[in-house]
Amino acid sequence: QVQLVESGGGLVQPGGSLTLSCAASGLTLRYYAISWFRQAPGKEREEISCINSAGGVTNYAGSLKGRFTVSRDIDKTTAYLQMSGLTPDDTAVYYCAAEPLTCTTLGEAADYTYWGQGTQVTVSS
Repeated sequence: QVQLVESGGGLVQPGGSLTLSCAASGLTLRYYAISWFRQAPGKEREEISCINSAGGVTNYAGSLKGRFTVSRDIDKTTAYLQMSGLTPDDTAVYYCAAEPLTCTTLGEAADYTYWGQGTQVTVSS
C-alpha cells in the first residue's frame, strides 16, 4: 500500500518559518516528482511547488517564489518544503503528492495519483 506522510506543520507566528517533510512507503519515491499543494478553508486545492525526480527542476506558484523552497534529500526519498516569511494568508492544509511528471509547469490536483493526508499550517499571532 502506497503512503505519503507529511510532517512539520503547526502553529507559527506571522513572519515565522516552518519546514514540511514528505516521506513515502510502498513507493520508490526517487522515481517520482513531488508536488506540494495547499488548501485553505473554502478555497480550491492549489499546487504551490514541484520538484522533479532528479531534484534538478523546481517550480513555484508566482506569489510564493522567494519565500518557499522545495528540495529533496540526496537519496530522493524525502521531499521538503521550507517556508519563510509566513503570513496568515499561508494558513492552510498542506499536502504532498507524487507522480512521474517533469515539473516544468505547475498542474492540478487531478494530475496526481498519490497523496499524503495533509498537515495543518496555521499562521497567527
